[in-house]
Amino acid sequence: MLQVKKYGNRRLYDTEGSRYVTLEEIAERVRMGEDLKVVDAKSGQDLTQVTLAQIILESRGAARLLPVSLLKQLVRMRDDALAEFFGRYIAWALEVYLQLKGGARAVVPWNPLADLAMPGILKRWFGGGAPAAGEPAPPPFPDEPPPEPAGMSDELAALRRELAELRRTVEDGRPPRKGRRSAT
Repeated sequence: MLQVKKYGNRRLYDTEGSRYVTLEEIAERVRMGEDLKVVDAKSGQDLTQVTLAQIILESRGAARLLPVSLLKQLVRMRDDALAEFFGRYIAWALEVYLQLKGGARAVVPWNPLADLAMPGILKRWFGGGAPAAGEPAPPPFPDEPPPEPAGMSDELAALRRELAELRRTVEDGRPPRKGRRSAT
């Protein structure tokens, strides 16, 4: 486990490697599967969550993807409203994204992101389009599903139920109910 102390001057110290590290170095180690714990060097307070959020917003450029008007509204929200927003809608959007990425193309007709200008691979995941030069071609999506492999009918039935619930959720405009997990 990567254990890092964060000092008041925002410097990050890898206690195992006995050296200062950057956010990008920490991000790379997390991407490689290493667990992380960041603590305040003075108080011992756990700063892991804050540091991971900082990595996402700063080093990966996610802040550029959020419009200034949205960021202003988020800053103005009360803590409980902000927590509800992130807890419900961001989690729901990530779930929809992962299902689309995994090939659940059935929700594309209801996708609000389908007409946005975005990089080629994201456009295909969110609403179709041809690959740009040098990008891999998307997997084929035949009109008819392939034959079921033996022993997969229960898992397929569970996935179909989950997809049907997702369709109802998208049609109703509500995030999915909490506590529902896939059968994998």
